[in-house]
Amino acid sequence: DFSSDEALYIQLRNQIILGIATNRFHEGDVLPSVRQLADTIGINMHTVNKAYAMLRQEGYLKLDRRKGAVISVQISDKSEEIMKVNGYMQMIVAQAICKEITKDEMKQLVEEMYDTFLMIEEEE
Repeated sequence: DFSSDEALYIQLRNQIILGIATNRFHEGDVLPSVRQLADTIGINMHTVNKAYAMLRQEGYLKLDRRKGAVISVQISDKSEEIMKVNGYMQMIVAQAICKEITKDEMKQLVEEMYDTFLMIEEEE
């Protein structure tokens, strides 16, 4: 979304993570090359490269010299991953509190998201 305030590489990263979560992308799937994806989407190659580098650093893909970017979800330390998610969620919960969204409403949102992702995963 070129009109979004969110950087394009972050949008691309997020879409790939959503694709993994909803089972559109599977372990071992090869993503398009940086050049191919940039041309397809109509964005700069450096933007795609930055998204891929971020995904690699975060443990969602690996870069293979022959294949390119390959989906490879790495879970090195679950407690460390929980701490990272906790960090992201702190700001979300703070925003919810400021906007008077209750704990029960937040729980319902999270449950619905899990159910939606798992339902999409089962359909495929």
